[in-house]
Amino acid sequence: MGRVDRPGRRTPRFPATRAPQCRRPATVAPHDPHRDRDHAGTDSGAAARPAPRPGRSPPCGSARGWDNQLWRLGDDLAVRLPWATGSVDMLLRKEHTWLPVLAPTLPLEVPVPQRLGEPSDRFSARLDRHHLGAGRPRRPRPRHPRRGIGRGPAAFLTALHRPAPEDAPVGRSRGGPLSEHTEGFAHQLATATELGLVADPEAVRAILDDAVAAPDWTGPAVWLHADLHAANVLTADGTFCGVIDFGDLCAGDPACDLAAAWNLLPDGAADRFFELYRPAADPATRRRARGWAVARALVCMIIGDAGVHGRPGGKPTWGPPAQAALRRLLDTADPS
Repeated sequence: MGRVDRPGRRTPRFPATRAPQCRRPATVAPHDPHRDRDHAGTDSGAAARPAPRPGRSPPCGSARGWDNQLWRLGDDLAVRLPWATGSVDMLLRKEHTWLPVLAPTLPLEVPVPQRLGEPSDRFSARLDRHHLGAGRPRRPRPRHPRRGIGRGPAAFLTALHRPAPEDAPVGRSRGGPLSEHTEGFAHQLATATELGLVADPEAVRAILDDAVAAPDWTGPAVWLHADLHAANVLTADGTFCGVIDFGDLCAGDPACDLAAAWNLLPDGAADRFFELYRPAADPATRRRARGWAVARALVCMIIGDAGVHGRPGGKPTWGPPAQAALRRLLDTADPS
């Protein structure tokens, strides 16, 4: 698709979402490729918050995510323009349907939607406008974890992981049995090893094999974010304050999200995270979570390497947090 450089001229109403506003002081995050994907919701708040007229504030600057281009609109707004994948419309509709239902129950800020723009002859896809949130993408820091660093993610997932209704969306290869992904895991590990990103592939394979061998989830399908990694959480003053990008929202095995104990938290914080998370995860769930954490780390390492070497779809800043997560997993013992 060609570059869409004048979204402000579009005549239909624009969708909008209220993005995370962290409770702790923080500057508005700069336009960043980490935040390009699906930070949106629904038109439930449209009546309460009139939309500024786009024509008075020309869009400027753009960045691209997997599914969308993001254009700044004034100081605190952004217009999200679908541009790449065929599933964008479905993801946008999903967020607009479910985020207003979930947001009031969550202890961290999430992007609550306000408006949804329909296709027209000027732009053939639905588009979204939302407020830029406060806080910054999570970055690993080579220091001891701040006391209580796991409290925010544990509280967030405790609140989110409640039984989902029967009409909850189905995940895009997220939240189901790990046995369905053995071929994909093997491919990811082989790719990362060939790129020189994994020093001990056998040790990594052992974690994946153990996760696949763990008993499957037999509880109710619970709500999942299903894409928790360093680019999809916001922090302020070293504290987690927001979660973004609910494009993969679905229902399934909580282990998919509990991988955050290693993917997001610093060294030594996983045990405290699991002490705070409720209901307490049994050993089998923790084994599956470690498998999901390894899989996510491998994918993010590959994407990071592509960014370093200028390959399409690469994001160089994704590599270091993923490398740290994999090291963390290899350094810690099997919870069973």
